[in-house]
Amino acid sequence: MVEGSKFYAPTTLTDYPGQDVRRGSCGSGYKQKQEASKRKALGYGRYRPVSGTTQCPSFICAHFQCFNTSWKVDAFTNDDNKAGPFTEESSFATLFPKYREKYLREVWGAVTRALEPHAMACTLDLIHGSMSVRTTRKTYDPYIILKARDMIKLLARGVAIGQAVKILDDAVACDIIKIGNIVRNKERFVKRRQRIIGPDGSTLKAIELLTGCYVLVQGNTVSAMGPYKSLKEVRRIVLDCMKNIHPIYRIKELMIRRELAKDPKLATESWDRFLPKFRRRHLTSAEKSAKKRETITAKAEARKAVVDTNGYKMEVDTTEPPKKKKKVYTPFPPPQLPRKVDLQLESGEYFLKASEKEAKEVARRKQQQAEASVQRQAQRAEAYVAPEETKVATVEEKRRKRKREE
Repeated sequence: MVEGSKFYAPTTLTDYPGQDVRRGSCGSGYKQKQEASKRKALGYGRYRPVSGTTQCPSFICAHFQCFNTSWKVDAFTNDDNKAGPFTEESSFATLFPKYREKYLREVWGAVTRALEPHAMACTLDLIHGSMSVRTTRKTYDPYIILKARDMIKLLARGVAIGQAVKILDDAVACDIIKIGNIVRNKERFVKRRQRIIGPDGSTLKAIELLTGCYVLVQGNTVSAMGPYKSLKEVRRIVLDCMKNIHPIYRIKELMIRRELAKDPKLATESWDRFLPKFRRRHLTSAEKSAKKRETITAKAEARKAVVDTNGYKMEVDTTEPPKKKKKVYTPFPPPQLPRKVDLQLESGEYFLKASEKEAKEVARRKQQQAEASVQRQAQRAEAYVAPEETKVATVEEKRRKRKREE
């Protein structure tokens, strides 16, 4: 039975180790009825969760040993299918890109062998470029068709056959995250997608280690395989990365959560005080100006504190730089700049003949060359200008100067 995305199984003899609930080994039938009414009042029906860890009710712990451990989920076998073979055939098909055709032809035998124990049939259509799976008369598990559908989807998205076959396990789920339509700019999309992988795949490896999932970035999708709870974390990291939030923030949070989970004292407390809080805040223009003024003032004060080698303080100009004059707002657009043809019409050059234009262009070039040659000659002549000579004091002048100083 399925209730609220959690699988439930009926209470059986093996629910409480060492006790037979149905025979009433822990007390009389009246006590059993009393406990049943308490379970009903607390919301514990005849179905209980079969996966995860939960606290057993106190009135059960009073009679039975507390079983605060993970419950085992038995595999679905042919004996569990009491209704017999299915009345209708179910099938799913998916397309695959052209570059995957060669690989799929090589591994299709392995795909068939993986589906044989579950009595599933599969077909590879190379003409239409599609893969399909369907149930047979021998299929006994009603959910295996959805698992097989996920497997061919993963194969189409570039996942290797050795990894894709693991989806047939009940404890493994998959999620194909579409990222192609989140960012419009192609260059920005490629940069953010590469950010998920990281340098030499380090970011992707960290995500896989912390979540326990297999993650593959391929084209416009990100394929993930792993437990249901971890898939939510992977989807959150990928979508936030495409929205320009770096994966390192989520990775840091997951690392802190992993360390906090090791402490049994914090099991019943809130972890909000330990988790980092990253807030994006855009400064207004006034706040930016105030921050800039604070920086200028701090630099000026730091320079004031600097003492010269002679013991005198350095003079520092603490005046603020001149502010730019604000342009006067006008609703009218600026005047249109004249075109090259308009300028030629004004100067009369437009009406000149081709030979006259050429002669004028030659004269302009010669004038530019003459000006450039004059500048080069002036620069060369500077090397031959003698520097100013300083007068060297004689011996007598030095002696007189020394006497004056004494």
